[in-house]
Amino acid sequence: MKDTVIGIVGLGMIGNSTAVLSTMHGYKTVCYVRNPAKEAVYKADFDKMYDEMIAQGILTAEQAKICGTYLVYVNDYEGMADCDIIFEAALENEDVKREVFGNIERCCPKIKAIGSCSSSMVPDKLVALCGKYADRVIVTHPFFPVHMVPYFELCASEKTAPGVVDYAKSVLEALDRKPVVLKKPNPGFIGNYLQFALWAACLKLVEDGVCEPKDIDTCLNYSFCPRYSSIGIFDHFDNGGYKLNITTCNSVFPILPRYEGAPDCIKEKAESPDAWGAKSPTKRGFYDWSNVDMVEYQKKVNAPYWKFINWELPTEECK
Repeated sequence: MKDTVIGIVGLGMIGNSTAVLSTMHGYKTVCYVRNPAKEAVYKADFDKMYDEMIAQGILTAEQAKICGTYLVYVNDYEGMADCDIIFEAALENEDVKREVFGNIERCCPKIKAIGSCSSSMVPDKLVALCGKYADRVIVTHPFFPVHMVPYFELCASEKTAPGVVDYAKSVLEALDRKPVVLKKPNPGFIGNYLQFALWAACLKLVEDGVCEPKDIDTCLNYSFCPRYSSIGIFDHFDNGGYKLNITTCNSVFPILPRYEGAPDCIKEKAESPDAWGAKSPTKRGFYDWSNVDMVEYQKKVNAPYWKFINWELPTEECK
């Protein structure tokens, strides 16, 4: 498996984090950079992620240097000719993805799978943008940061060739990820579907005047969310049994929100100066972020995930 050459197209947050993951595992990683002038910017972001891990004591500067030798930048798709699998993290735009897939088909004869990191385009839509590699394109949707969050969700189309999903899953497992395979496409796949179902319920409670946003966050931080970092929700309810469960289902399910789209409170914010929340010029969303130390905040965001980075690092430079 270590002979596998991994390609990455689209070096935004997802693509660069994926490159950190694969190089830390000692896989030659070929990253396509369309604009050579941006290569230094991408490399700086790549190095920053490694610097964060050095600061956490996960690896040494010398180990990071060895891992960095597995990173290769190319400015044309011919430079990706040896790739066995490519993770596509380009813009969520049909024309952009069509161009990417066309170039891979033209220049990459060894490709066994193309894993699209798309969070909104289902496999059948992606396949419609392909030519001869339509049977090799699947969704391989991660969560950011990819090198810290182990979860991936894979989804095939009706045209996916036998073995493609299994191959992509085996590559991700070799990268110490926790991939799951959907039986069929679903908007939001699994992760975002669940996250936004909870988000809808949170917004409804605020809209209905039941509580303030801070009350909900306190509930999540100090009630059931910590439980699900060590067991699953099906674990939990199986363990509790269904006599009480059915009573609560009958009481709560009828009043759960069924929005036809984004609720008014989100529409209003999206059209206001607060549209970017904490990153807005107003420094406001549901909360006032003007006095928040964002460096410390990001440390809190990352804190639960450092424990997952515990794999064996390469000891020799890439040959």
